[in-house]
Amino acid sequence: MMAIIGMFFQDGLTGSAWGDWANYTASPLRAFENELGVQAPVGFWDPAGFTADGSVENFKRRRQTELKHGRISMLATMGYITPEITGKFPGYLSPSAGLKFADVPNGLAAISKVPAAGWGQILAYMAFCEVSQDQSPGTPAAAGDFGFKVLTASDPAEKTKKLSAELANGRLAMMAIIGMFFQDGLTGSAWGDWANYTASPLRAFENELGVQAPVGFWDPAGFTADGSVENFKRRRQTELKHGRISMLATMGYITPEITGKFPGYLSPSAGLKFADVPNGLAAISKVPAAGWGQILAYMAFCEVSQDQSPGTPAAAGDFGFKVLTASDPAEKTKKLSAELANGRLAMMAIIGMFFQDGLTGSAWGDWANYTASPLRAFENELGVQAPVGFWDPAGFTADGSVENFKRRRQTELKHGRISMLATMGYITPEITGKFPGYLSPSAGLKFADVPNGLAAISKVPAAGWGQILAYMAFCEVSQDQSPGTPAAAGDFGFKVLTASDPAEKTKKLSAELANGRLAMMAIIGMFFQDGLTGSAWGDWANYTASPLR
Repeated sequence: MMAIIGMFFQDGLTGSAWGDWANYTASPLRAFENELGVQAPVGFWDPAGFTADGSVENFKRRRQTELKHGRISMLATMGYITPEITGKFPGYLSPSAGLKFADVPNGLAAISKVPAAGWGQILAYMAFCEVSQDQSPGTPAAAGDFGFKVLTASDPAEKTKKLSAELANGRLAMMAIIGMFFQDGLTGSAWGDWANYTASPLRAFENELGVQAPVGFWDPAGFTADGSVENFKRRRQTELKHGRISMLATMGYITPEITGKFPGYLSPSAGLKFADVPNGLAAISKVPAAGWGQILAYMAFCEVSQDQSPGTPAAAGDFGFKVLTASDPAEKTKKLSAELANGRLAMMAIIGMFFQDGLTGSAWGDWANYTASPLRAFENELGVQAPVGFWDPAGFTADGSVENFKRRRQTELKHGRISMLATMGYITPEITGKFPGYLSPSAGLKFADVPNGLAAISKVPAAGWGQILAYMAFCEVSQDQSPGTPAAAGDFGFKVLTASDPAEKTKKLSAELANGRLAMMAIIGMFFQDGLTGSAWGDWANYTASPLR
């Protein structure tokens, strides 16, 4: 699957799934491969396809923008680094405000310290750089040459080398400054020892319960980024409850499988024994209303029997059950940390159990035992082949409807057969040649005059299309294809395609399905390459009329 996608991609770009790139001299990707910034080993790299239209004007406009962004990013990156190495200017940044250069912190924190007049000077210099040169298309400034010969050179070769280096450094600086901003915003500095960032909001909770090696404090969704202790404790309280319920639910799945169920009656009045209640999701419909009432009453008791307002022991999960906690603070911390970890594992486990139970009827066990699962309904149908078996990632058959399955199978067969004919229609004329004589004597159109592939659409006369449509209609109406008929299952009585022997017929129909699926993929690939290059295969150098040229 990966290989064929790669082939489609290379074929669509170059006209062949392999071969020497040096042969594809007219590809639109070659239009800019000698521009500044094209460097080994990557070469010209444009994964987003901005240059696919081959527009030189658009390329130069983007290059002008790239240069500006790169230069600003290099200045910004050096603005982070230089004060750390050389120190800051002596004296005052703003004598009137009594603000020294040394008073301005490095990085993002400086934004609020620089006075308005300082920002005005920065903006004025940026405006000067923009308006002091004519940067219209075709001018030296549009290409980044502002006449500063330190940055460029009067020697063309040296100038090219320096401008290429500038582009490369600018690209690196754009990545670097974004990384610096990110780290600075999170930790208060763009580098250094994490242990020094004691004021970072990420440090607020790193000594809380549940912070374990090797991950440490892990909050990829950024829920604690605001540093709010109140919000953290509220979420921790919720996490504890969910974890405890999930641990009970997980054990509720496991325990009856190991120890068996209680003897006697769950509901004597209803004559319902504990043994009559199945394990897992199937129990939901078996437990009587009074049983659900008891479950809900116990949950309500746990909620209201303790004061769980912020700051209370119960809000932190301590309900006074010293089996779960301990009078020894160190042992209590250890047990509560273990409880959090086990609760997190149980939350994952119970969701997995629910998923498997809903699909198969049990949270574990031998798949061969789940004979009533809707997934088993079609696993012996034609087209189920090793090693994948019955494969339905989109879940079309999850409802277990035989009627829907057969309707989709009928459609799949037709699409597969048409695709096989279309694929062979591409291939056969290339190998055997075309019919001799005239396709349309009245129009003077020979078979040899009709090109192969998509280009034939405009060449075939109307009468030819009429014959094609008439044959398709004949195939549709010449047989009864209503549900349950042989034709609905794809058997139109052509015993070359099937067989009178049931085993041989099954084998051939399975092969037909597999070949039809392959042909559906193949014909889409052929259409794609044909639409891009003018042919479904061959040498890119021959496709001189392709819109990509």
